[in-house]
Amino acid sequence: MTEQKKPATRRSRAVAAKRSTIMAAALEFFSLYGIHGTSLDQVADRADVSKTNLLYYFPSKEELYVAVLKGLLEVWLAPLKALTADQQPMAAINEYIYLKLCVSRDHPQASRLFCLEMVQGAPLLKQELGTHLKALVDEKSAIIRAWVQAGQIAPIEPLHLIFTLWATTQHYADFSVQIEAISGKTLSDEAFFAQTVANIQQIITRGIRPEL
Repeated sequence: MTEQKKPATRRSRAVAAKRSTIMAAALEFFSLYGIHGTSLDQVADRADVSKTNLLYYFPSKEELYVAVLKGLLEVWLAPLKALTADQQPMAAINEYIYLKLCVSRDHPQASRLFCLEMVQGAPLLKQELGTHLKALVDEKSAIIRAWVQAGQIAPIEPLHLIFTLWATTQHYADFSVQIEAISGKTLSDEAFFAQTVANIQQIITRGIRPEL
């Protein structure tokens, strides 16, 4: 017999909401200044809570930072998790590009913080990368490899396709200042977003299309 999940209580909803508010405030500062350049006083002030109240939910700055990182990792990996073996390869890759660019448009701070953590050697996320992320990439690489073996896409190494997709889509969040300085636009511009999606999709899919 399946055990039914108990409905959230008013208190549990309030706790979740407070944690979410604190994490959103922390992300804003962490993405700009990193863990060492951010103070809990800054985060507490932005979240409109006392520092004591903040420490009730997150006992240390390190725990808050890791919680923020794990939360953004879920957002960042959602498009990759959506890629499945029953999809047509080109449609799947096009959908992945679109979803990843949506993340870059809608969650630029998350992308920048993830990039900052990687540049610093991922000291607080290395275990997560070597376990959950690696397992997910291995799973999706197997799907891409099957497409290659079936002749549905060009003979490529799946890892390099995934790395290329990450690099091209995240660039629009991590280097948004550079992109705006050169183009005068950001992904929040609907026409520019559509143009970006279409061009990256074309570049990638033409590169992996099998020779006839």
